[in-house]
Amino acid sequence: MINILLSGANGRMGKAITQMVAESDKARIFCGVDINTESSGDFPVYADFSSVQEKPDVIIDFSNPANFDALMDYAEKACVPVVMATTGLKKEQRDRLVQASAHIPVFFSANMSLGVNLLCELAQKAAAFLGDSFDIEIVECHHNQKLDAPSGTALAIADAINEELDNTGHYVYDRHSVRKKREKNEIGIHAVRGGTIVGDHTVIFAGHNEVIELRHSASSREIFASGAVKAAIFMAGQPVGFYDMKNLIHAE
Repeated sequence: MINILLSGANGRMGKAITQMVAESDKARIFCGVDINTESSGDFPVYADFSSVQEKPDVIIDFSNPANFDALMDYAEKACVPVVMATTGLKKEQRDRLVQASAHIPVFFSANMSLGVNLLCELAQKAAAFLGDSFDIEIVECHHNQKLDAPSGTALAIADAINEELDNTGHYVYDRHSVRKKREKNEIGIHAVRGGTIVGDHTVIFAGHNEVIELRHSASSREIFASGAVKAAIFMAGQPVGFYDMKNLIHAE
């Protein structure tokens, strides 16, 4: 049985993970960390990492980028593997994940859905096939409570495409302030916020007289919870290193 420390235990994703782990015979939530210390399960929830008394096998983080440094300080000091699922991380935070992977096992994915990661691969293959003959636009839609924009997933899709284009693409997030034609190397990224949309990502390849669209739509947070729990089970006992969704997919 794998013991999980759940960071962000009382958030939307924390509660979804708690419910999913309750049905698992491979893992359990050992303890949680959240500014709201009211427990929604049969485990203690602490206000900060310095108060944690248990020694978990792995950490799942679905909290907030503001919590990042405290979490990583704890993980590195306690030598506990981390599944980092929080979105909106800054470049220096992502860099620290890579640096920490020299000391502890680190799993990072901008999106914990297997389907979204397949979308990234398909978009990358499409970019390789279509070359510079098609304009590329990415549209992401999320609920009206989401703080970061564009989503980490939209940026991950753009990065996958740009990697295939030898990083020649130029990200454009807003066009209203500049009146000029679209440049050929632009990758447009657009954010929509409204209602209770869980997550919707569309990649548009617009060519001469034809348009190709790749789309993934999430109807429930369960798909992200499922991916995070699978990653935690996979990471427990892994050697030091940096892991992502491709490692998990190939391991199954």
